[in-house]
Amino acid sequence: MESNTDATSSNEEFVFPRFEFDSQLASSVVELERLRGEIGVGTTPPHVFSELHGLFQFLSSMISARIEGNRTTILDAIAGAQAAESQPDRVDETVREILNLNEVMEFIDETDPTRPITHSLIREFHRRAVDGLVREGDPRPGAYRVRDVAIQGATHQPPLFASVQAEMDRLLEFVNRQVPTHQQLLHVAIAHHRFLWVHPFQNGNGRVSRLLSYAMLGRHGFVSPVGLRAVNPTSVFGVSRSEYYDALAKADDLSDAGTIAWCEFFISGLLADLRRLHRLQDAVFVRDELVAPALERFTRAAGITARERDILLLAFDTGFLKAGQIEHLVPGSPSLRSHALRPLLDRGLLKPEHVGGRSYLVSFGPNELSPFLIRELDRAGFLPPLLKDPA
Repeated sequence: MESNTDATSSNEEFVFPRFEFDSQLASSVVELERLRGEIGVGTTPPHVFSELHGLFQFLSSMISARIEGNRTTILDAIAGAQAAESQPDRVDETVREILNLNEVMEFIDETDPTRPITHSLIREFHRRAVDGLVREGDPRPGAYRVRDVAIQGATHQPPLFASVQAEMDRLLEFVNRQVPTHQQLLHVAIAHHRFLWVHPFQNGNGRVSRLLSYAMLGRHGFVSPVGLRAVNPTSVFGVSRSEYYDALAKADDLSDAGTIAWCEFFISGLLADLRRLHRLQDAVFVRDELVAPALERFTRAAGITARERDILLLAFDTGFLKAGQIEHLVPGSPSLRSHALRPLLDRGLLKPEHVGGRSYLVSFGPNELSPFLIRELDRAGFLPPLLKDPA
């Protein structure tokens, strides 16, 4: 394949760069493909993995918002998410931005991964991401820009607004292109950068670019046993805003060297994320290093009683808990056991296996347990620096 030497040639914007087989980029791609083959081979039950996925989706939404300057704390975001369930119209805009992103990722999870990524789908990502926002909103939700824009702090000048439709036509042709396995991660990385290079919306481009990458990873098979995305590219960018922007800027001339530098940043971050995923596939690690310590801290903070802690841990250990299984913890009549479970259900710490069901599982939230579980994730090295709250 010819090297991209003319950055102004529109026919060459989407050429895969050539790089040495013994380079760091090649090494990262090979290891990622090896780890991808091991997705789903762990001992963590699917319903637990699903709960962890939901928590990480929420944290990823916070990262994406923080990249754009949102400084909502984890505790305030969790409280806002809980309040939104009963009073959605009274949620603070900074929390709404996080919830919007979380909802779009859920929308992507529910979308057929083989479905082509179209203009209407991209615009739907944008419409949902900026819905109800003022400071971080867009005057034309779900519509490409009709004015020229500049990117703050960047030397790159996005194409004129009159060219946006044509540029997006070409980008989406690339996004939907069938590529061999060894090029799939490069495919996602290049599409992420080129989307920002076009800058099709007046505002919200960064958030939509990260959602696009998330959707593309699903199309390329980075999916867990329960049908959820195994990695989330947003965590890659949580290391440092400046490093993220600097890596993007290197690719703005569309040269091989700049594109390789960006791909190295992107793929090395995905590799670190996939390594963490493998730890979460170990049921013993999840129980002993995350869930049990979180429940213990929750108890010491007087958030739950010792008996409630034991009920929740039993629910985790058994997978799906029925009232009869807690007889040794709550002796007496069945009504006493139902009464003991009710506060945990009302607070969202337990939830039915299915609507109307009488088997319950531990919920990771967002709820009152979430901050304690997040603290254990941080202690285990799972949280990127951008997500750490000030002391």
